[in-house]
Parts: sequence; structure tokens; C-alpha cells
Amino acid sequence: MVSGLSAAPLGGKHLSLMCKAPIIGARLVSPAFAFEYMTTTEELRQLIISELESLDFTFDEEGNLTSPNSKDKEAIRRLHQPAQQAELEKSQSWIKHALSRYKHFFAEGSEIIPESIKPRLVQVTLPWHSDLFRLARYYWSLPYSFGFGRRLRYLVLDDVNNKLVGIFGLQSPPIHFPARDKLFEYPEGTKTALVNQTMDIFTLGAIPPYNRLLGGKLIALAVTCNEVRRDYYTKYFGRKTEMEERVLPAHLVGLTTTSAFGRSSIYNRLKYKGRLVAESLGYTEGYGNFHLQRLYPAFKEYLEAEGISTQGGYGTGPKRTWQLIRRVLDSVDIPGDPLKHGVRREVFLFRLVSNLEDYLEGRAQTPDYFDYPFSELAQYWKERWLIARAERVDGWHQWESQKIVERLILNDPTNE
Repeated sequence: MVSGLSAAPLGGKHLSLMCKAPIIGARLVSPAFAFEYMTTTEELRQLIISELESLDFTFDEEGNLTSPNSKDKEAIRRLHQPAQQAELEKSQSWIKHALSRYKHFFAEGSEIIPESIKPRLVQVTLPWHSDLFRLARYYWSLPYSFGFGRRLRYLVLDDVNNKLVGIFGLQSPPIHFPARDKLFEYPEGTKTALVNQTMDIFTLGAIPPYNRLLGGKLIALAVTCNEVRRDYYTKYFGRKTEMEERVLPAHLVGLTTTSAFGRSSIYNRLKYKGRLVAESLGYTEGYGNFHLQRLYPAFKEYLEAEGISTQGGYGTGPKRTWQLIRRVLDSVDIPGDPLKHGVRREVFLFRLVSNLEDYLEGRAQTPDYFDYPFSELAQYWKERWLIARAERVDGWHQWESQKIVERLILNDPTNE
């Protein structure tokens, strides 16, 4: 089926798209499409404008780009939807196979007895761990990410019924991160080595119906536990960095993350025995490329046609993607800055040591760790949040795991 999608009338030709789903109004129902042709800068420009308008970006009277309401969480979810749906479509065969093997890890509401919940932390080390982690991650609104650089991934299971409570994943931190860097004065020439003793939380959350019982609070506490930093030490002690081939201290002294949809209900006021666990550092500036990820194949095609290599590989990751997208946008002359999506994410710092400033500023040689056993964090979560929530909220009782299946399996009339 071929449908024509016209961009804003800013001159030049309109680009036709070959779609797998119909157009309703100006919005593409399914993000899966193939490019019918891609030959000129103007055609690519019109495609980008169409994509932005489908996500509720607008152009003012002077032709400058205006972002949608970035304080509306539903509007932010809509911005992520094309990239997330594209990931789901691309992975449908894998998802269906994985669901046939791992669906039993998703709980029915009737299978949960709040007083009996017994969380267990499982590091992702086996193939089935990795598959279950990936399957659960597809459930959320954000596009799937494998993470990059150094990685640690975890499942949290309920030992009573062997159901999945939630997941979290850690990856190498950004070397340049203004919200974090403003806190510390790194000694000259040491920033990379010191920052690489922290990690970034690239995904974290609870799976229904545990999320309705504030399971997200449990997962957020879990990232700080003794077991995680010990796993980090075991995995990275003595290992050389791949780019500079040097051995860094295998201390994990802090974690950073950004909220998915503006202000975070999971991290805000998250405390353990009176101590603040997630420290808010303010908000990002609202730049990124997630809302243009669906067009990335077209960007690469355009650059290759111009003789510009888009080769991937080690060290190219998110920074390389950003650079390539920026190069395309500069070439096609979109009004305003399409990378300013306006979604200002709240930034959080998790201190794993009491002397973080002294350690990252070179005054202390040894990190002074907080003592956070996972079992004690889990018990604190039960007493502080779980029991009261279970008595106050009713919806979790009726949760059906089939709803997860329905979210992950996309309707396709060509399938049975």
C-alpha cells in the first residue's frame, strides 16, 4: 500500500513514503516504512519536517521550530512512540519466540501476596537472564537500548512465586555531563579516570503489577546495594580500558541517571533510613535525537550518497549517532534546531560513598562505602512503601499478564 505524506509547504518537492499502515490525519500510525526514493537534500528536508510535525512540533510565523508541551508526560511519551514502535516491529519475531519461553515470569495480580514478597537480586550472566531482561525492557515507552561501554544488568525476582519484579542496567557514564561536573573540581588530567569509577543507570523500572505496588522504589534502592559494587569490582578489577589500554581502579563510587518523562516519581524523595539516596541535580537542557531515530536509516543513506562514511564500531556509540544526525540537519537547513526537543529530564546522583567529593577531587585515596545489603534494602522497602500501598490501592489485584503480551505483539493483518 502506498500513501503520500506531504510536509509543510516550505518549497520543493514532497517526499512519498511507502507505509505498512494507513495515515490518519497527519500522523503515521505505524513507524515502519521504506523509502520510495531519497535523492535530493530537499526531499530529505521535507521528510524531517513531516516527522517533526507528526510529533506535534510546530513552526512559528518566522519559521522557527517550537517543541510540544514538554511538561505533559503523555506528550513526551508520544515523542518516544515512533522510535519505540520501530524497535518493536523490528523485533517481533524475537519477541514472539521469547514470550513463548518467558511469559510465565510475568505475574498475575492474583499471584501476589504483598506480605510474602521476597525480592532476590540476579545479575544478568546467563542467556535466559539476558532474554528476560530484554523482553521486560520492550514493555516500556522508551526505545530499547543495549547500553554501551562497561555494563552491568540485573533482574529482581520475587522468590515466593519466581515472578519478575523489575530490572535495571548500568553502563559507562558520559565523560562530559554538566549537571554532574559542576559538583566537582577534578585534578588536572584525572577526570576521565575518576568519572569512569561511576556508572550511568540507562534503564530502571518495575514490571506490572509490581509497579503498582511501588516496585520502582525497590529497584531504585537496589542500584546502591553492596552486591552491585562488588560485582563491578569482580568484573573490572585489573581490566584494561579498550581505547587507552590502561587499568583503572575497580571502585564504583557513584551513579547518575536522568528521568524518562521530566520530574521523576520514583527518584524524588527516595530515602533509606533518613539518608537521601537519589540527589536531584536539576534538569537537562532538552537536547537529544531520540525523536529522530526513526529517520536514522534515511540519514545514513543520504550521507553515504554524499561520500561520508557512517561506519560504526567501538567508540562510535551515541556520540557518533549525534554527530551524524547533526551533520545531516546542518546540510538540509531545517529552521530552528530539531535536536532541541524541549524534554528537560531531571538529573539524579546516587552516592555510594560518604566521601565522594574528597575522592573525586583527589583528597582521598580510598572510598568510604555506605553499607547497603540488598536484603536490608528490600526489607526497608516492604515496611516503608509496599504494605501501605497494597492496602491503599486496589488495581493490582486484577492485573492480567496477558496485557503485557498485548502490548508487545503488534497487530499485523498479514499475520495469523
